[in-house]
Amino acid sequence: MNNTTAKPQVAWINSIFLCSVALLAVTASPYYLWHHGLDLVQGSMLFFYIVATGLSITLGYHRLFSHMSFTAAWPVKLATLLFGACAFENSALHWVSDHRRHHKHTDHDEDPYNISKGFFWAHMGWIMMKTIPQPGFENVPDLLKDRFVMWQHKWDKVIALVLGLVVPASIGYWHNGIDGMWGGLLLAGVLRIFIVQQSTFCINSLCHWVGGRPFSSNVSARDSFWVSLLTFGEGYHNYHHVFQHDYRNGVKPWNFDPTKWTIWLLSKIGLTGNLRRVPMEKIREAEQRERDRLKSGGRSMQAPQA
Repeated sequence: MNNTTAKPQVAWINSIFLCSVALLAVTASPYYLWHHGLDLVQGSMLFFYIVATGLSITLGYHRLFSHMSFTAAWPVKLATLLFGACAFENSALHWVSDHRRHHKHTDHDEDPYNISKGFFWAHMGWIMMKTIPQPGFENVPDLLKDRFVMWQHKWDKVIALVLGLVVPASIGYWHNGIDGMWGGLLLAGVLRIFIVQQSTFCINSLCHWVGGRPFSSNVSARDSFWVSLLTFGEGYHNYHHVFQHDYRNGVKPWNFDPTKWTIWLLSKIGLTGNLRRVPMEKIREAEQRERDRLKSGGRSMQAPQA
């Protein structure tokens, strides 16, 4: 797509949805909790849906489908596509296409969530706007051939509504009638969507704003332990931009990266495999190169890509 001919327009459906979810999450959900509290069933549903949808984005949409940093058996692929849809962040096909453009054009105009356009733009402003004509799917030929991905792309809105909202509301109704239904809808539904979306949005904004750049200062991406706590381990973003095909974002053993640990654990029972790792000597070389650059006060040299 030629960006000189692209015209930005307000994406009204996205904007209304994001604002509505945020409003309900900070008003109706706390109101329900104030009057009804959080019992074991509602709390368990909320926790399960946060983990299931959050990991489906970081493990599935991001590390599996975007970067092919490991292979997965069909149950893992299907589960991440189902619960990934429940995050209401579009289909995997759309998500991966945007993300691959982000890596190819980081910090430039073609980057969909270019941090150079401001924190809010990178966080969620880019979702509230769209360019006409819309970009195509020429950068995801592998996913266009994947029957699971294409099935989810066709039905992601239905999956999101049924599995992401109707199911928790129905479980809540079974548990505690009308009050339980509203609890399931407002907690495991709305509040969970808000939490997971804001977590994901932080990867595009905070991960390019807060922290250090130990591997390369050629890109705005940064490493932050604190941001990793908010993003299922995606906070080691400087490393990820230099070695994007590694299944680990937090490459050091002490780095908080539950997505990495989940992929590794699944590999032990045969559900994931071919975990891609950058050799430690290559990682140390990148770190040393950046330290040498800082000492010399010179311009950053391009770090090697894995």
